[in-house]
Amino acid sequence: MAGTIKRLAGPLALTTTYTTNVYNNSSALIYDVVRHIHVANKLATDTFRLYLGLTGANTAGTELFYNYSVAANSAYDYYPILKMTSADFLVGGAATTLTLVITIEGEQYVV
Repeated sequence: MAGTIKRLAGPLALTTTYTTNVYNNSSALIYDVVRHIHVANKLATDTFRLYLGLTGANTAGTELFYNYSVAANSAYDYYPILKMTSADFLVGGAATTLTLVITIEGEQYVV
């Protein structure tokens, strides 16, 4: 079964609220496979956090990135293989509001 390639979330400017829901697949009838996370930095060096867990939660032990630094005027690209159901959330934020912009791409499958 082939999935549909699509942008799953973003571009979204990250804020200093580390419990912001960055991505969630809201339908129990599909699942997504995250294949690419792109974080662009448009100003000075900044850090971000990204958690895989529950809505609005940044529980210890669920960190994908913790204070990960992105140099000024550059980008960071991560190529995971994360199956995401409607119960899964990517949650996070940045040290400085509106400096980092996140985009998430992947594939969507019908259950």
